[in-house]
Amino acid sequence: MRSKQYQQLKLTAPWEKDAGFGRRLRTYRNQSKIIAQPGIVMKVLRRKRIVLLIAYFLLLVLTMLNLANYKWTKEPQQCNQMRSTPYQSRSDIRFLYRPSLAKKRQLVYVLTTWRSGSSFFGELFNQHPEVFFLYEPMWHIWQKLYPGDAVSLQGAARDMLSSLYRCDLSVFQLYNSPGGKNFTSLGLFGATLNKAICSYPLCSAYRKDVVGMVDDKVCKKCPPQSLRLLEEECLKYSTVVIKGVRILDINVLAPLMEDPSLDLKVIHLVRDPRAVANSRIKSRHGLIRENLQVVRSRDPKLRRIPFVDPSHKANKKDGSDYHSIGAMEVLCDRTSRTLRTALNPPSWLKGKYMAVRYEDLVDNPIKTLRLVYRFVNLTANHDIESFARNMTSGTSSSSKPFIVSARNATQAASAWRTLLSIQQIKQVEDYCHHSMALLGYERVRTAGEAKDLSKSLLTVPKL
Repeated sequence: MRSKQYQQLKLTAPWEKDAGFGRRLRTYRNQSKIIAQPGIVMKVLRRKRIVLLIAYFLLLVLTMLNLANYKWTKEPQQCNQMRSTPYQSRSDIRFLYRPSLAKKRQLVYVLTTWRSGSSFFGELFNQHPEVFFLYEPMWHIWQKLYPGDAVSLQGAARDMLSSLYRCDLSVFQLYNSPGGKNFTSLGLFGATLNKAICSYPLCSAYRKDVVGMVDDKVCKKCPPQSLRLLEEECLKYSTVVIKGVRILDINVLAPLMEDPSLDLKVIHLVRDPRAVANSRIKSRHGLIRENLQVVRSRDPKLRRIPFVDPSHKANKKDGSDYHSIGAMEVLCDRTSRTLRTALNPPSWLKGKYMAVRYEDLVDNPIKTLRLVYRFVNLTANHDIESFARNMTSGTSSSSKPFIVSARNATQAASAWRTLLSIQQIKQVEDYCHHSMALLGYERVRTAGEAKDLSKSLLTVPKL
């Protein structure tokens, strides 16, 4: 049949003059060869199958890689929160698709407790031009979830830190009042004293590179900015520092310190527990809710020494003092857990923990400041060193609670020795003797020994 069609084409002489005739003839011959050789057809089909299989395999590999990347980058315990609140879902989507930073930033958590000099210590980071500082962000959790006890709120506090260290500030919306206005930069606890919030480009009142305290009355006049703008500002900084008093035990932070995407270090600021107790009593009206939340975490089975002499007649003031000192039982127990972990550090803590005694800070602020900055890869300039020196060598012996001001810090550190009764001192020592021994705080035997300011009660710490 092939030869007959070919002969017909050749006999059609006028077509031979057609320019396309030769091309059509060659095409016909090629097609005829393919039809005559079925093996060629099979080879073409096999090649197509191989190409399709390779494409399918590559698509499968890419899908598995994407799923693996999602598994390892999402935040811990985010899934449950996403189901319960509309705000968290939006936050997670933004986090997952936010481009990763080229350089891993230094993250720092200042682990401490109330009335340990932490406001002043945090100010040393707030003043540094390369530091994005947050003051007590977990306050929002404790206020919203009141009267939850302190221990039960540890997980929520850790989850908030996980978001904040990634500059995801929408987590604050979880603790907003139902139907309330969205959080702004000035809605954060301590915002009106925050150098980054009150400085350019969020506000023109201050400059981050100029050392000096922020006047909250001035900062309150700054325009409130959205959390999204504050997040963008946070991402510009090479160091993020968060100071908090509501993480009671460093072991709570283990999941964050093990996270390879976070470079988190902990500075443990400690102070003589008797001085802490004395300051808590002075500040009892400002710590009523916090004292109750901490006392609710006490072990009811423990046997405790009497708070006062049996013949003493209790009054309302003693009730407030009871909660102030009673909270020390929980705080010192958790401090002891932290110190035991630090003495024999697990792999996730090695090289990432530093203990700082408040007494050493106020006695030699420049030396301590340099050591602290070196630990977190910062450099102390002349202005910041002068700031630290001036804030610890003022003429005042004390100031209003929760306000950072220049004072005679050495005198303030030993004020408890003349203000606490011997019963109060003994009770705090009973609660805190283990941590006191590790941190180098000597116990007193008599009221006279406590009031003898010529005798130092500081020894070399064991850390």
